[in-house]
Amino acid sequence: MAMKKSVPAANPDAYVASLDGWRHACVEDLRAAVRSAATLEEVVKWGHLVYLSNGPVLLIRAEEQRVLFGFWRGQRLRAIEPGLKPGGKYEMATLELREGANVDSAIARRLTREAVTLNKTLGDPTRLVK
Repeated sequence: MAMKKSVPAANPDAYVASLDGWRHACVEDLRAAVRSAATLEEVVKWGHLVYLSNGPVLLIRAEEQRVLFGFWRGQRLRAIEPGLKPGGKYEMATLELREGANVDSAIARRLTREAVTLNKTLGDPTRLVK
């Protein structure tokens, strides 16, 4: 199945504006929760939203059938949200949202705050060598 090549959004607002239907609503809700939880630098990187504080903290990525809410140190956050699936480099873990699924904004804020604290305590997750 060929991936549609999309032009990366110029900025986070453009990224959100490019989405439609449930994905737009889902990303908007996640983004509002994340931004209310902590002071983060919000950028479009690797074609999706990435939030930085002392290195990358989390990402929000809308795909055709799902929205991913991923944390660089997500494997340490599974006590807050057991639905976080470990995978990828670092201590990445991601919550996969499909149409009709929602993350409680209080949970999203807790995850964000905790992830920011982990980066503050442990440093940039991408600079760590196992």
